[in-house]
Amino acid sequence: MDLRFRLRDAIFSTPVGVASGTFGYAKEYDGLVDYRRIGAVYTKAITPEPRVGNPSPRLVETPAGMLNSIGLANVGVRAFIEHKMPFLRKIPSLVIVNVAGALDSDYEQVVEALEGVEGVDGFEINVSCPNVKHGGLALGTDPRLVAGITKSLRARTKKPLILKLSPNVTDIALMAEAAEAEGADAVSCINTLVGMVIDLKTKRPVLPFGTGGLSGPAILPVAVAAVYKVSRRVKIPVIGIGGITKWEDAVQHLLAGASSVQVGSGTFANPKLAEEVNDGLLAWAWEEGLTSLEDFHAFCR
Repeated sequence: MDLRFRLRDAIFSTPVGVASGTFGYAKEYDGLVDYRRIGAVYTKAITPEPRVGNPSPRLVETPAGMLNSIGLANVGVRAFIEHKMPFLRKIPSLVIVNVAGALDSDYEQVVEALEGVEGVDGFEINVSCPNVKHGGLALGTDPRLVAGITKSLRARTKKPLILKLSPNVTDIALMAEAAEAEGADAVSCINTLVGMVIDLKTKRPVLPFGTGGLSGPAILPVAVAAVYKVSRRVKIPVIGIGGITKWEDAVQHLLAGASSVQVGSGTFANPKLAEEVNDGLLAWAWEEGLTSLEDFHAFCR
């Protein structure tokens, strides 16, 4: 049985990774997890300069999930290289840096700064950020903008380039096609959905900016449907994200057409979730006689 998959020179030893924003810079989980059983660590989003993020509260529980409004809080690319990469270089998992920004040039600066840094195995581009240059419109909501940022970053890196797609669009597969056309090596889907919780005492939204990103078990069917749709419209690999809290959820993503998955907010409740998902997935595949990712993909074609 071989469930590895490859993006350029990066070989994912297992199809299970940990999602950006839910695993910090990996050192936060040192001693709690076995990185040999995690295919890839997708880092917290990195911007050119440090960001303090949004005011609190930043998290609020919802039925079968949670909303977050972190505001891309991070140390900035220079501090990331100096203070976070030394630990990340030591772990056996691939290190995929999530990149974000308010301007196209923000993405370009981060990728250029990290292109030659040892231990960076690839980039995941967060196109759900409100983009100042385009009037606050998120890059991921317009296929022309997705194509433009993909083309720009493709020219700046030889490492794997993954576009992380937003579900808050009419046709997510159209965005995937735009990324594929300009050289993306893969797409990951989905990012969080837009949601709101209102406090009945204050009669106002709990989160300072009103809405936040919904994640957790509630979004699993949406994520699986997105993977199914996208994987049939593009030839590049699809990385499934959304609602994974047990190995059965990851299997759904793979059967829908994903080549890999990312465990997200479920890690908050169970730091070892990615390992448990990996072990359960491999055991199920063995019992079912599935020896490759292609075997998974054959069922829902």
